Amino acid sequence: MDPYSAEGELINIHDNFHQGQYQKVVDFDASSLSTENALFARIIQLRARLELGDAKAVLAEVKGETDPALQAVGALADQRAGRGDAAVTTITMLANSAANNATVQVVGGTVLQAAGKSEEALSLLSKHDSNLDAVALIVQIYLEQNRNDLALKEVLSARRWAQDSLLVNLAESWVGLRLGGERYQQAFYVFEELAQAPASSSVRSLVAQAVSELHLGRVEEALAALHQAAKADPQAADVAANRLVLATLTGDNAIEARTKLQSIDAQHKLLVDLEEKMELFDKAAAKYKAKVLA
Repeated sequence: MDPYSAEGELINIHDNFHQGQYQKVVDFDASSLSTENALFARIIQLRARLELGDAKAVLAEVKGETDPALQAVGALADQRAGRGDAAVTTITMLANSAANNATVQVVGGTVLQAAGKSEEALSLLSKHDSNLDAVALIVQIYLEQNRNDLALKEVLSARRWAQDSLLVNLAESWVGLRLGGERYQQAFYVFEELAQAPASSSVRSLVAQAVSELHLGRVEEALAALHQAAKADPQAADVAANRLVLATLTGDNAIEARTKLQSIDAQHKLLVDLEEKMELFDKAAAKYKAKVLA
């Protein structure tokens, strides 16, 4: 039986992880789990600790482990701790020796994608056997590559065998936000339900609700959701990033919002992208500078 299925022992901890409720995952009591599921639970808890910024402790805990899944988690911890080259080296080795391991596929794909090796990540993830975590990551990679058609195809294929699973609903909503039209509203319903229900609410789901509100042109509602997320975690980088986007769209103080994001994560993807775009603009503008003749 799939341990993450509706009948499996790990359905709750798995859903908590993908809802962004990382502390709930860490606090999960795994003492009553069957032996075969104890490792799955440990892996999810280690990944949750990484999301909470506990990279050094996780790295120390898995050091010397021989299980490929735990080695993959160690590689992700290496990457989060700033040792990206070592992480990629480990995952490349595991991709050659344990490519059929579900954790190696998903965690390895995460490491490779973060390192800018999208095709290598997709190649590893393509080896999955009905693994929704792998499907979700494949969809995210396709969306990042602007390959919306392939992302939609992946979701529709998974829907046939995974039906109404949380991850399929989330993946379909991600695609919906990219495709637009009526799909904006459909995505909003999914994110709002997660964000506003006490059992599933998290900073991640609140940010997702805010983004869908923005796509629907509901600025005040988006601001309210981001305010709620900021109260839950004042140092959440994605909250600050979307406050910057919102400030830019509404003509509010974007400088203040940008300074806030820089103070939380100076290397946030949005800031890096903005810097690259500004440099490109300056280069283009320089071509049209008026020349002063002597």
